Amino acid sequence: MRLAGSDLRLLQVFDAVVRNGGFSAAEAELNIASSTISNHMTALEQRLGIKLCQRGRVGFALTEKGRRVHEAVRRLFRGIADFETDTDALRGRLTGELKVALVDSVAGDPNCRLTDAIRAFKTLAPDVSLSLVQERPQELQARVHDGTYHCGIGSFPHTISGLDRTPLYDERHELYVGVGHPLFEVPEDELNSAMLRRHAMVRRAYWREQDHKRFNLGPVEATVHQIEPQLMLVLSGRFVGFLPEHVAAPYVADGELRPILGEEINYVCGFEFLSRQGHRITQVLQEFRRCCIAAHESISRSD
Repeated sequence: MRLAGSDLRLLQVFDAVVRNGGFSAAEAELNIASSTISNHMTALEQRLGIKLCQRGRVGFALTEKGRRVHEAVRRLFRGIADFETDTDALRGRLTGELKVALVDSVAGDPNCRLTDAIRAFKTLAPDVSLSLVQERPQELQARVHDGTYHCGIGSFPHTISGLDRTPLYDERHELYVGVGHPLFEVPEDELNSAMLRRHAMVRRAYWREQDHKRFNLGPVEATVHQIEPQLMLVLSGRFVGFLPEHVAAPYVADGELRPILGEEINYVCGFEFLSRQGHRITQVLQEFRRCCIAAHESISRSD
């Protein structure tokens, strides 16, 4: 099959339908009626000679061949975008879109210099459109790996293969309790880990059992996927939980949170810049990576 311009439009419709999970859901993005989308999908199936999806009262679902076609479509669109970016770069102009995924609760960290990196990058490449998306750590890695995002920035207790990793900065975590918790008023010199084991903990869903066991803390009675929900649970005064120091600091200053046994129980997680391993990196991504590294190296020099 040799692609024509009309084929690309059909593939764009197919991609939108898959990403939105059905014909009706794709209407807003495509700005065409569901019946027209259905006609485009039928035309694409006839053009390819492949049934791409099941549709009807039971809802929308890709066939196995449809899933594989969609993977190829995503590779095609990434290749087209890279071609456009590279040819513009040859003319001395950085253009296109850069999709960056971040974990949550990083904006308030004084060690995170992403805003400095973005400022420098946009000075260098004003015509590049930036897309910043918040993701959970494991999903972030997977979507950088499959090309959904060009790069990602975060801390990852469990890593997947196939990614290049560049260290950027560290984030320190300590245990906290909120006002009303039985341990909140206990003097620091009277606290010990045995006391902690009698109180309910909140843990991160992406931690494995051994991650929790290494601290030998209390029973897990709540689970979260991101930092902000963990903060809310600790603030309730019903749970003990780890928080980044920079997230907890304003609540500690206001008397709503208290760190406990910080010298004894804490950990430091390293934040990294992720990109796909073995994949040709566009000049746009190279420049953004360079800006991120330079911005965070400035912390070390100032320290």
